[in-house]
Amino acid sequence: MGTICLSRNTRLLILGGTGQAAALAGAALARFGCGLRVTSSLAGRTSRPAALAGDVRSGGFGGAAGLARYLADEGVHMVIDATHPFAAAISAHAREACHALDLPRLTLARPVWRRQPGDQWILVDDAAAAARALAGRGRALVTIGIKQLELFAELPCLVRLIEPPAEPLPFETITGRGPFTVAAEKQLFIERRICVLVTKASGGAATRAKITAARGLGLPVIMIRRPPEEPGRRARSIDAALRWIEEQINPEARRH
Repeated sequence: MGTICLSRNTRLLILGGTGQAAALAGAALARFGCGLRVTSSLAGRTSRPAALAGDVRSGGFGGAAGLARYLADEGVHMVIDATHPFAAAISAHAREACHALDLPRLTLARPVWRRQPGDQWILVDDAAAAARALAGRGRALVTIGIKQLELFAELPCLVRLIEPPAEPLPFETITGRGPFTVAAEKQLFIERRICVLVTKASGGAATRAKITAARGLGLPVIMIRRPPEEPGRRARSIDAALRWIEEQINPEARRH
């Protein structure tokens, strides 16, 4: 697929912070680079984010109204929501802001994990339910991010975070950024005497190895369900998102 040169400086905002969002930014610039200005927006929770193609901004917008002001002030033409599947607030704000300005919006949806033979998934609705389900099951590897960890403070846990916490936590922590290998995850489970995995149904390939490792070792997984997706157009792959961008640039592409 070659590069398409745009006739004007078209602005794309990617709401990101995920590996999938980073891959999209690079692919979009490679495909439309001579006329497309790509800005990736990060929540700012990680102090050392991975390098990104194009422009980068960090921090919140101040709700849907703040995002709408940013989109109008910056002359953004289209928005792709490629945030984490559990980033429900920013996804809702994107829908509201784009609706208010009549801007095209696409959700780049991360592929879900499918249950495989041997999986022992315990599906729960939130972190509080995950903590209740964990009680009495032994030491857990908890990989749900930094928020709501206080719910697990009285439980035997090893918590994995992307980077060290700003303040000490009441349990042992390790750091790591995916992608991980199945062999390394199995070794972690065995060496740290992990009996159960607590995670979110995030999907995607970067952290799927822990699910495969738990299956291979016969360990249960307490899995927090995804929140409902926002309504609207969605793509399931980078290629599909690139086609959507081209549709916005060239309406004739929608007919093919």
